[in-house]
Order: sequence, then structure tokens, then C-alpha cells
Amino acid sequence: MDRVLRVLVVDDSAYVRKVVREILSRSPFVEVVGTARDGLEALDLVAQLDPDVVTCDLIMPELDGVGFVREQMKRRPVPIIIMSIANETAEAALTALDAGAIDFVQKPTALASEKIFEVSAELIEKVKAAGQIVLNRIAAPPMPIATVSEPASRIAGSHAVDLVAIGISTGGPQALKRLIPQLPGDFPVPVLIVMHMPVGYTEMYAARLNELSQLEVKEAAEGDEIKPGRVILAQAGRHLSVKKDSSGMIVTHLDARPFNTLHKPAVDVLFQSVAEVYRNRVLGVVMTGMGSDGKQGAAWIKSQGGLVFTEAESSCVVYGMPSTVVEAGLSDKSIALEGMARAIREVV
Repeated sequence: MDRVLRVLVVDDSAYVRKVVREILSRSPFVEVVGTARDGLEALDLVAQLDPDVVTCDLIMPELDGVGFVREQMKRRPVPIIIMSIANETAEAALTALDAGAIDFVQKPTALASEKIFEVSAELIEKVKAAGQIVLNRIAAPPMPIATVSEPASRIAGSHAVDLVAIGISTGGPQALKRLIPQLPGDFPVPVLIVMHMPVGYTEMYAARLNELSQLEVKEAAEGDEIKPGRVILAQAGRHLSVKKDSSGMIVTHLDARPFNTLHKPAVDVLFQSVAEVYRNRVLGVVMTGMGSDGKQGAAWIKSQGGLVFTEAESSCVVYGMPSTVVEAGLSDKSIALEGMARAIREVV
């Protein structure tokens, strides 16, 4: 990073404002230029200070976090990271993401303790990533729901696909709400998704996505049948994989193992699993997100003869995960978000 990011911290707790300032000040690439106690004060300070990134609480007096995100996006879009306690504010956090916030960090339940420092590394990395974001990439309205299937065309050397597996992170909630509704109700193969989210959000997010889609969208549970017409979102905190049950049916399996992954669930775990079960009849899709989760899994899919698509840099909120797959020579096709649903339909 070649510049110092200017950050505004918004929280009604003086203690949290102090701690977040201290955490961010540990990075030489971040400068906290101001703090605000509520959304109204934050609107004024954004206009005065022109920060690169804002961190924002959800429950505040005067104007809450959702109201601030909505109003700020009308005035001048700025990357906003929500900081919230999942079991208290999950619905509001998802609403803030819908309104234009780009990511969130889960606060520890016991805020008035040293536990809040446990999110230090995550917060700093997300602020640094947010500072690189071009907001017009996520400002587009949701695409209309697909109503018809298009004639299939094959990319060179490809073959029938029996499963689509998607890996996604930062910018994922908005991107999936544009992608999944574009898959028609007669989409002929199942879809499995790993998205990096804190515990407490995935069930509600899946329910919201289900309302927008012709396909059934659900949070993963142990033993779910993997079948056409169903989209299964990995449960936060547990890896998602697939296996054959005693009757030979392919079902989901949830597990805390492996323990040594940076993320749980991990895209790599899902991709390796589906490659082992479906062999060359898998399409892996790596989309917007920080880091390299999905690269090793993409190598597993390619080793079995499957296909791998990556989201193009032009539409990624963070071009991290897809770039590592492309740089490793594992991507068959790089596609912007607006064309991803069509590309997927063409190979299944």
C-alpha cells in the first residue's frame, strides 16, 4: 500500500471509539482522522474530513447505522465497514449491506473488556481492503430475476457440469443478490456456496436470498440432499463438504475440521470435496474477496478435469481471491459479474 488511509470511526460508545482508534493506529497505513457518536454527526464529519473509509456501529441514537449508510450513499458513496454484535443486530447488518456497506466485523459480546482487541487483525485488513474499493462496482441495482433458460454453448474442451460451487468473500452479499436471482427456476444442477461471514448471519442471509430467487436457497444443514433447484449456503463456523450416504445419495457434511484454515467455512475445503465426488463434472466459481481462499481448491477441481471461472477485476469489490486463481493459471474464463449468470448457464 502506497498511501495512508484516512478513517472515520462511528460508535456511540466512547470506549469502543477509543479502542478502535487504538487498534487502527497500530497500522502505519491507517490514520484515524475523526470519531463520531452517531449517524448525524458522522454525516457532518464525512463532509468535513473526506475519509477514505468509515467504520460504523449499528445501534446508535439520533441516526442509527442503517440510516447513516443509506443517507451517506445518497450524498457521496464511501466504503463503510459495519461493526456489530451478531446475535443482536444480524438483521440490521444485512440491511446495511443492502444499503451499500461493503463489509462487517463482528464485535465480541463483552465490549467493555480486552476481548475487543481480538478483532484487531481482521479490522485492519478489512479497512485496508476497503480503502482500495471503487464503489461504483457495487452501486448497481439488483438485476431482474431470470425467466427463461438460454441455449447452451460450450467453451472449448468443456463438458456437462453436474454441480456449481461458488467461493466468495468481501462484497459477496451484494454480488450474490445480483447473481443467484439470474439463475432460472429450471436451472438443472445444484449450487453450493461458501461465503466468509461471521456466525449468526448465514441463515438470515440465505432466507433473504431465497425471497429474491426462483431457486430454493437455504443455509446448509447436515445431510441436506444436493439436488437441482437448490442453492445451499455454507453455515458460518463450519466447513461445508459433500459425501455419499448409505443409499448412494450425495448430501452435505458439516465439520469443524480441518482446524488449520484461515476461514471457516473455507472455499478450499468445499472445492476439494466436490472435485473428489463429482470429478470432472464440477464448475468452480471464485468471486470477489480478500486473500487466496479458493486457489488450492481450484487446483483440485482442475486436477480432476473440471472447470473454473473467476470474477473479472472490473466488477470485484476486492480482486484478491480471483486474482490468485488467475495468476496460478487455473482460471478457464474471467467474467464480469453482469455476465457471470449467463456464463454459468451456458456450461450447465
